[in-house]
Parts: sequence; C-alpha cells; structure tokens
Amino acid sequence: MTTVSHLECSGTGKTYPANEVRNLSPDGWPLLVRYDLEKARDGWNRDWISSGPTNMWRYAPVLPVSKPPSIVTLGEGMTPLVRSPRLGAALGAKDLWIKDEGLNPTASFKARGLSCAISMCKELGIQKIAIPSAGNAASASAAYAAAAGIECHIFMPQDVPHSNYIECKAFGAEVTLVDGLISDCARIVGERKDAEGWFEVSTLKEPYRIEGKKTMGYELAEQLQWRLPDVILYPTGGGVGLIGMWKAFEEMEALGWILPGQRPKMIAVQAEGCQPVVKAFAEGAERSVFFENAHTVSSGLRVPKPLGDFLILRAIRESGGTAIAISDDDALSAGAELARLEGMFVAPEGAACVAAVRKLLVSGFLDPSEKIVIYNTGAGLKYLEAYSTLFPR
Repeated sequence: MTTVSHLECSGTGKTYPANEVRNLSPDGWPLLVRYDLEKARDGWNRDWISSGPTNMWRYAPVLPVSKPPSIVTLGEGMTPLVRSPRLGAALGAKDLWIKDEGLNPTASFKARGLSCAISMCKELGIQKIAIPSAGNAASASAAYAAAAGIECHIFMPQDVPHSNYIECKAFGAEVTLVDGLISDCARIVGERKDAEGWFEVSTLKEPYRIEGKKTMGYELAEQLQWRLPDVILYPTGGGVGLIGMWKAFEEMEALGWILPGQRPKMIAVQAEGCQPVVKAFAEGAERSVFFENAHTVSSGLRVPKPLGDFLILRAIRESGGTAIAISDDDALSAGAELARLEGMFVAPEGAACVAAVRKLLVSGFLDPSEKIVIYNTGAGLKYLEAYSTLFPR
C-alpha cells in the first residue's frame, strides 16, 4: 500500500512520525507528507496504474493511508482532460486543454483533498472534525464525513453560494454561517476546537488534504502519457492544488516517471478583488500580506491570506510562471464564452483562467504554440447566483 516515511515541517525541515494526529508543526508551519520514493520506485511501475481503481486511489503508494479499509471514497478523481479547439481559436491558443474537476463528487476538486483527509481521520481514530470554508471544501468535508460516520462542524461566510449551504445540511453537518470572510471562520474554529474536541481540517493546517490534491498532477501526467504540458493555469485561493501538483511533479521526477526539467510553468490566477499572491509575486516578496476588503463572486478565490503563500510563490518562481488577477466581469464573460464554444459550464474560478490565457497571450508571456492546461475547479451549476447577472430572467 503506502510508502509513507514521515512528516516534514515546510519551514524548518524537522521531521515527525507519520502515524500521529497532527495539525501544524510545533514551529507553526504546514507539515508535508514524505515517502520512501526509492522503495516506491523499486516496487511500483507507472505501467501498472491503469489496472488500479478508476479513482485517485490508483496512486495509493504515494498517498498516506496505510490500511485499505480506512479509505473513504466516493469515486473522486479521473476527471476528463478535454481538448478545447474552438475556445483556443478564439483566444489565440493552438493547443488548449481543460481539466474539468467539476465532475468530481460534490462537483469540485475539493473532493480529492477531503477524501484523503477524512480517510486519515478514520485511520487515526478521529471522531469529530471542523472546517472553515468558502463553500466547496465545506460540501466535500460534509460528504466524506457522512460516508465515514464522522461528526462534521462547518463554518462558512454568510454569503456563500446557496448550493454549498444546502449540500452541507443535506449531508448532516452542523453548519454555522458567519458574518465575515473565511479568515473569520478560521478564527472561530481555532478558538473553539480544543474545548469542543474537534480536529481541524483547515487548508494546510493538517498534512493530508494536499496529498489528495496532488493527484491532479499524477493524473494529468498519466492522461498525457507522462509528458507534462508547457503551462498550467490554476485558480488560486488557498492554493493547495497548485502546491500539491508541484509536489507531485517533484515526486514523479524522483520516481523516474517524468524527465528532469519537464515541469510546466505554473500560473496562479486570482480575482482583482482578492489578489494577495499576485501582489506578493509582483513585489518579489516571500510571503503575502492580508488583503483588506476582499471581494469577488468567485468564492473559492476569496482567501485574503493563504497559509501556504510561501509554497505557492516558490512553485511559481521555480517554474518560471507568473501570477495574474482577473476582474469578476471578465471571469464571468469568459465562462459564458467557454460554455458557448465548448459546451462546458464551469465555475467562475475556472473561468478566470480562461480570461487569464487571453491576457497572457496578448502580453506575450504565453506563446500560441504552447500546450496549455486550464484547471476548472468546480461546476458552474454551483454558482447560479453569480452567473445570473449575465442571464437575468
């Protein structure tokens, strides 16, 4: 099964046992799961993967669960990678693809991270979880907690998409709506978790959600016959998917599955109304600053201070990528254009990446001949309130 070795502090490099209940490292940094990749390379072949499960657990040797009965799965992963020639022609891109994570359980990429995190909760005997969320992580945590029989407490901003609230209630979670941002929700969880006996599954405040998210990188490589694209555009709120894919590419290099120097340029796409990573990247900073008065219809991008900002910025710079902010109007218009040209109705977060491709081609940062992959992180049907401004009844 797993080849997990230990946990590593992302700030200090200190190591800790992998089979213990942990949130942040004792020094306050996110913990990363490390594997015995030499052992994995000797006992696992990428050609065997196609005979595995048709979900993200086909990559089990580089996932942290050690006991197969602990796995809590709803069929997450193996989402379509769709060639988009008509949209590409409209944007000026000759080789454009969309990885549609909206077809995961609970209709977003969050299913991957929460499947892994809840599986580890089950393995470690955790009975109660709490999570602050901008919407989709709440839906996924409620679903997987329900499947695992784990008590789930959710804190979301008052103005989250209504679909997220209904999902969480349907899954039996205890939901608290907060008059504020995800940062306010996180503060409440932090204040109450010890007294309530909750294990916090906030973004990067536990080691395992990133492991589920990294399977987007493994899966993309498999779907492209182990040759990565030139460019990946990723909607970046907490940024765990981007961090996770960069980790996956590092692991695949160590496994000998991809060639050194083959990694794509990583492009973080944010909203103009909440762009802490874009600002930090432009200023050459290693960490972002809390983005005041954050606002955007792309609820997943309304994260004013990502905990893993230093890891996001590191991946962007190491890859030769960039960070770009898109207006809500441009994102929604791009989403409608994608739907009209390719028959795919995507979340505003994914649509922002479409608008970003157009801008980066015009600026010359992207070349029309490059193989470009956009990650759409959720289904457009979860954002009807946002799109209704384009299509009033």
